Amino acid sequence: MPFEGEGSGVGELSWGQREMWGAIQRLGSSMAVGGVSLLPPGMSPEQAAAVLSFIMSRHQSLRTRLRFDADGRVRQAVAAAGTATLEIVDAGDAEPAAVAEAVWGRLHSVEFDYADEWPVRMAVIRHRAALTHMVVSYPHFAIDGGGLAVLVADLSNVDASTGRPTAPARGLPPLEQARWQAGPAGQRRSAASLQHWERLLRGIPARRFPVPASHGGPRFQEAEYRSPAMDLAARVVAARVGLDTSPVLLAAIAVALARATGINPSVALVVVSNRFRPGLADSVSAVSLPGLCVIDAADSTFDEAVTRAWQSSLAAYKNAYYDPAERDRLVARLSRERAEDIDIFCLVNDRRDPPRREVSGPPPGLDEIRAALPAGRLNWREVPVDPVSERFSLRVNDVPGTVEMQVAIDTHHVPPATIEAFLRAAEAVTVQAALDPAARTGV
Repeated sequence: MPFEGEGSGVGELSWGQREMWGAIQRLGSSMAVGGVSLLPPGMSPEQAAAVLSFIMSRHQSLRTRLRFDADGRVRQAVAAAGTATLEIVDAGDAEPAAVAEAVWGRLHSVEFDYADEWPVRMAVIRHRAALTHMVVSYPHFAIDGGGLAVLVADLSNVDASTGRPTAPARGLPPLEQARWQAGPAGQRRSAASLQHWERLLRGIPARRFPVPASHGGPRFQEAEYRSPAMDLAARVVAARVGLDTSPVLLAAIAVALARATGINPSVALVVVSNRFRPGLADSVSAVSLPGLCVIDAADSTFDEAVTRAWQSSLAAYKNAYYDPAERDRLVARLSRERAEDIDIFCLVNDRRDPPRREVSGPPPGLDEIRAALPAGRLNWREVPVDPVSERFSLRVNDVPGTVEMQVAIDTHHVPPATIEAFLRAAEAVTVQAALDPAARTGV
């Protein structure tokens, strides 16, 4: 399908692109986002191809390829026009949903050719002459989770009969973001954010975890803990302190890390979408960056720890817009000054939709929380390669009725026993606080 859109040229990477590109290089993976969706009955291959043409014409980030200079410099090149390919996969006698999942596995697991391939792979599944599913994969340097949500919402602005847009595109594309970031206002913003980082980095312990002992198991592992009781308890605490459940879970994570590691204050990189900044709310691009969150969990009640977590997260959100290369230079410089490597590789990402974080209706009863405690489940699995670019990466997944914490670790840096102790402590401290408003952190 041909496409043609407004805006083209070659320029520096935006800060969001630089952050994602650095992670892609560390992992050797495109960190692809996307997935499988059901198609409405009666959609033709031509209509599916028109969707591909629409999104690529509409959004510069999907017409972007990377240029690699001889000196190692990476730049973005946005094309004004070109052609894209829609793959049609016949399911034959197989279940189309299973075929779609297999196609997703292939599209997102094979690394993109960043210099010569468009950052969009799209396929449709055909079963007995009818299209049933669409599968789309995007490399993470082109789009993040917030950008993907904007892209999906923007599909309501396409005329089904003509494939033409019914409303103008909104949001700053990466080329314009990079120009602003390189200018005086952008440089002042980056410098102010990194001054905040420096103040925090000078006062934290250098290590996040004790030196791991040899355990003889696989290097890269993932633990998943599902706790219905923690979900109920977080709602009780959130209602009591007048906040949503995000700072409650963040406080529980900080307290549990301090208990499991013996290291306080707890330090985490929280994923900040940055979409509250001018021009970024509707941008189909990668704009999220990590914010530095430092939470002292000692000598306080859990409710006080929640307030500290909330205050620290607000400061992290405010100061999560900066040049990642300058951040890395800052960490390296302070490590040299302290004669010890400062470890900030501890990522926390609350992936729940905002409505799931809010507290509505009467809080759960205490007997309901106690009854839910036996339902907690911990599962470990080996992963063949490093699943994250951090040594410790925690995702709170959007699963109704439970807190699902998924922790990926590099066991050369983080002992598995420490992670199990951490997960169980996170549940225990939240439940204890729900049952007793005066409960202390124990740190």
